[in-house]
Amino acid sequence: MGPPGSGKGTISKRIAQNFGLQYLSCAEFLQDIGTANETEASVLVKSYIDKRMLVPDHVVTGLMLPRLEQLSGHSWLLEGYPRTLGQARALNELCQLDMVISLNIPYETLRERLSDKWIHPASGRVYNMTFNPPRVKGKDDITGEALVQSEDDKPEALMTRLRHYKDVAKPVLDLYKSQGILHAFSGTDTDRIWPYMNSILSAKLPAQQSESHLPPVA
Repeated sequence: MGPPGSGKGTISKRIAQNFGLQYLSCAEFLQDIGTANETEASVLVKSYIDKRMLVPDHVVTGLMLPRLEQLSGHSWLLEGYPRTLGQARALNELCQLDMVISLNIPYETLRERLSDKWIHPASGRVYNMTFNPPRVKGKDDITGEALVQSEDDKPEALMTRLRHYKDVAKPVLDLYKSQGILHAFSGTDTDRIWPYMNSILSAKLPAQQSESHLPPVA
């Protein structure tokens, strides 16, 4: 868990690779559904994405939980889900998480990161001009189409997004804190946060072991 621009995706992929976890990004999952051949689910999700609206809890949960049930027998890491207390409670009914990671990043760092963030609207592919720039400036690597900066990532919109995240995330974080599974990490540099995170993860998730012996993480 973490606010927009906190590096959830970057750290999640690093964790999944180092500890052999199945990785599921809620945003990427919904994007894939929204761009799939027209099914009832894809039409519904696309209707929210096209309007730049958050997909409602009951829709997200109705899509995510069956996907997690397919991973039964494997250990997994979730990014971007649960986002709300309702989603967290629904997830608790399916399984008991072993660990929740929260990223606390200063506002100035988030603003700088998001100013470098550009996307390919049709696919949802994300580029960062500092960490993973496109091969050709301003162009998508696969299609060659123009990249754009989301209105939501511009400084004037960022503060509103952060306030919303804090309001929605606080009861979720409080829930996991009460369960004794919340681990918060603060900093401005992913590479500096990683050693502390890796140390705690290593105590719970022996690297490169079989997935069937590893607990789920969100």
